Amino acid sequence: MTDDWRRDRIGSALRGENPTVLRRLEAGFAVIGDTQFLPGYSVLLIDEPDVQRLSDLPKAKRMSFLSGMDRLGEAVERACRRLDPAFRRVNLEILGNTDNFLHAHVWPRFDWEAGELVGKPVWLYPSERWTDERFALGPRHDALRQAIGEELDGLRLTAN
Repeated sequence: MTDDWRRDRIGSALRGENPTVLRRLEAGFAVIGDTQFLPGYSVLLIDEPDVQRLSDLPKAKRMSFLSGMDRLGEAVERACRRLDPAFRRVNLEILGNTDNFLHAHVWPRFDWEAGELVGKPVWLYPSERWTDERFALGPRHDALRQAIGEELDGLRLTAN
């Protein structure tokens, strides 16, 4: 598979061609991030490519998206807590300053992060962290992907 899916992340998810998809949620797709310098980084993508802002959605779909963000955040928290005793918390963000479609970031945070960064927004990490191949999503993240997916499934079952 080529990297063409990166140019249309939502469309490729809808077509079943986005390899980062963890699970289909009610109002979008839970995906694992392309970069994993904070292992477990995930994103919730809306399932409508033309939606740019949360306020573009009808109230019911907006609540569904936010519920999905909550579910993905809790799944990342549970998986990361299980896999890394230095897990601290998750940060949830809806920014939309770069990608022109609604999405929410789920950032796990850890005690092993550098002291000057651990209490600050993840966006202050050096740009090399975002592009360094050492942190690129790959097969070594399969156990993490599986753990987050299992947590998403378990949270779906307990919500019903």
